[in-house]
Amino acid sequence: MVNLSDIIREDHAVYINDNEGNMVAYVTFPFDEDGIVNINRTFVDGSLRGMGIAKKLMDACYQVIKEKGYKVRITCSYAVKYFSENIDKKDVFYDEKI
Repeated sequence: MVNLSDIIREDHAVYINDNEGNMVAYVTFPFDEDGIVNINRTFVDGSLRGMGIAKKLMDACYQVIKEKGYKVRITCSYAVKYFSENIDKKDVFYDEKI
């Protein structure tokens, strides 16, 4: 079983590896342009779905973005849903209309 406290945080991704070191869940947010990242993909392996892992990854993603001082654009449908349910986190948006 995956331990959620083991979310790995990098400059442009947050992810969870299984016990064998295979990435089983992730959120990626590469640069679109200087200082602006695009949350473009969220993935959770089917065996882990329904456990709230995507939300925890998005929480970690938000923390990294906030700490780095990035601004955000979103093309990932799950990220759109996450931010619509967590409007207090829209402070990192590049375009407030999202």
